[in-house]
Amino acid sequence: MRAVETIKNIWKIEDLRNRILTTLLLVAIYRFGTYVVLPGIDPKALTALQEQTRGGLLALLDMFSGGAFSNASIFALGIMPYISASIVMQLMAIAVPSFQKLQREGESGRRKINQWTRYLTVAILLFQGPTYLVNLSVQLKAAGAALPAGIWFTISSTIILAAGSMFILWLGERITDKGVGNGISFIILVGIIARLPHSLFQEFVSRTSEKTGGLVMFLFEMLFLLLVIAGAILLVQGTRRVPVQYAKRIIGNKQYGGARQYIPLKVNAANVMPIIFAQAIMFIPISIVGFSNQADQTGFWAAFMDNTGFWYNFVFAFLIILFTYFYTAITINPTQMADDLKRNNGFIPGVKPGKSTKDYLDTIMDRITLPGAFFLALVAILPAFARIAGVSMEFSQFFGGTSLLILVGVVLDTLQQIESHLLMRHYDGLLKSGRIKGRSGSVAAY
Repeated sequence: MRAVETIKNIWKIEDLRNRILTTLLLVAIYRFGTYVVLPGIDPKALTALQEQTRGGLLALLDMFSGGAFSNASIFALGIMPYISASIVMQLMAIAVPSFQKLQREGESGRRKINQWTRYLTVAILLFQGPTYLVNLSVQLKAAGAALPAGIWFTISSTIILAAGSMFILWLGERITDKGVGNGISFIILVGIIARLPHSLFQEFVSRTSEKTGGLVMFLFEMLFLLLVIAGAILLVQGTRRVPVQYAKRIIGNKQYGGARQYIPLKVNAANVMPIIFAQAIMFIPISIVGFSNQADQTGFWAAFMDNTGFWYNFVFAFLIILFTYFYTAITINPTQMADDLKRNNGFIPGVKPGKSTKDYLDTIMDRITLPGAFFLALVAILPAFARIAGVSMEFSQFFGGTSLLILVGVVLDTLQQIESHLLMRHYDGLLKSGRIKGRSGSVAAY
């Protein structure tokens, strides 16, 4: 069989084999850490916390942390503080001239920005740590238990939570350097996949044991989920090819140029970043109220802490469309593309070089970004529709949103890297027809 032959070819390549084994080892360490409970806390008293994270925005936080949030683990705060810090630094790089100057300095500037991102991550962790402990205290009291008394416990636990998140960041960087795929995205992927088997089994049991449609409804859900995944793959891989003609140049006895090539402009050039940007903003109400019981909130707070409500999803979709245009504008630079084409004696047939080429590329990007932004927003709010249709809260998260797009994007990126190793050693790729295309080459969400 082709699959068996492909696995044998992967095992024959020593570098690829070592990278896969290293990735699996680091992932195993991460999964082990999600079950290491904070010192001084009785794991049997976490039933109220686990019940709290079954729905709403806290269910998303728990999913991104791979269940560590509901386990009161040393990894409870997960990788999200680093993502939030990265978003802030990217916004600063646009709005603050000194950060723009750092970006133009190349590798040294990038290292400086990364260093400041880590400092900001620690600051966020030192704020979120005590907030998490306050919520944990409330949930433990509901289960008839309590946190250890004293300021020392709060200080030590906050340090442990911060160190745990920074250790996850270190694991992600090691996966990037020594393993397969983008480490930070891979860590998030592992946390999402860890919840899938349990959620799928619970949904199957619910459909077959209760009067909620039975096996037929479960099979219909699986079919719809496959259609959503197919749409997500098209969104991740969709491109509009712009033809470019290079003028002929004769240098000595050799001829250069003259060939027609294509500029692949992605329908969703921002990838999953707009959803992550918007999700970080939608998490603000939880951070402000201190992870307190959502059932006690009313008015504004209740509306923006219910991820199945109209106003939450309306604002969420609007922010995604807004951030899609914003992030596309800072990642795709038509002026630089037009200058590069002109410098290399290239031109778009029927379009004058220079400003006309820049305006043409701008128009193309506006036209393909609009449907991409609306489809991205639709995929992001699909879990709410799935929940309204009767799908369980945990399983509905896989019908769209950040979890589905990260899952699809990271899997495609990882498979693309494995395939590139195979083709480099003159083995067949993973597919018979065509190459696997990731989100944008080897660039992942983070």
